Amino acid sequence: MTISPGWYKDPADPSTQRYWDGEGWIGAALPADTTPPDGPPEPEPAPPPPPPPITAPPAGGVSASRDGVTPPVFPPPPFGRPGPGGPAGPGNRPLPPGWPHPLPTAPVRPHGMPLASPGVRLGARFIDFLVVLGLNVLINGWFVYLWLRDFVPLVQATYQKMLDGEQLTDVSRPTQANGLFLVIIFIALGLWFAYEVPATAHSGQTFGKRIMRIKVVPVESLEPLRTGRAWRRWTPMALPLLLIPCCAILFVIPQILDAVLILMDRRQRMAWHDRSAGTYVVQLPDASRPQKRGA
Repeated sequence: MTISPGWYKDPADPSTQRYWDGEGWIGAALPADTTPPDGPPEPEPAPPPPPPPITAPPAGGVSASRDGVTPPVFPPPPFGRPGPGGPAGPGNRPLPPGWPHPLPTAPVRPHGMPLASPGVRLGARFIDFLVVLGLNVLINGWFVYLWLRDFVPLVQATYQKMLDGEQLTDVSRPTQANGLFLVIIFIALGLWFAYEVPATAHSGQTFGKRIMRIKVVPVESLEPLRTGRAWRRWTPMALPLLLIPCCAILFVIPQILDAVLILMDRRQRMAWHDRSAGTYVVQLPDASRPQKRGA
């Protein structure tokens, strides 16, 4: 016998009724004491399809999000430069073979502070030179006077012999002038050491650096340099002073090369004496200017 379509009590649960379509039960069950609707029940809504997997858009393309809003997609960066994702982001592209141009690099900021510019460092060094020169005038001036008193007559006698056409083989420097010159050199080194090394070791600043608001800091931390490291930093600048008795230019050339190295090293601005001690020279903030929030 075929049962005609309609609402009947559910054999599995007599307290409910369901619709029989002639072949099986369809739709959701209703309580047995309620009036069923005319005809079959409304079909149940189909479950939503699973969301599609999110994939990275192609370079230069556009992808739509689930809510229909199109997010911005950045174009691919030039070769070798970091994209929006940073140094390891998906936008990076490898350099082609034989790429001839240097890559721009971010400036070094030791411990969050900017590096001192070469001009500011030169200004601080010039101020320190004037201070050390003044100390030598006060302390070393007497020895310079004694040396000149012995050396100037020697130069005058040599010049006169040259005018007279005499041989200069018998002209020799006085022993006292030689000894005085060495004394002057060692006193100058001692004054330079006493002025620069203790101040750099404890505070990282000489008088010139304080005026220009720069400071010497170690590469690895903001701890003081201590005496040994400050001495190691001072040595490459000072030791060429011992070459003056041989030839004055032998002292000048290392100083020039030391300054040129700061200009050549645009990223770290480390001179020869900075590299020997592992130090940076940073620019301190101006206390008279209010700092911006979040800076």
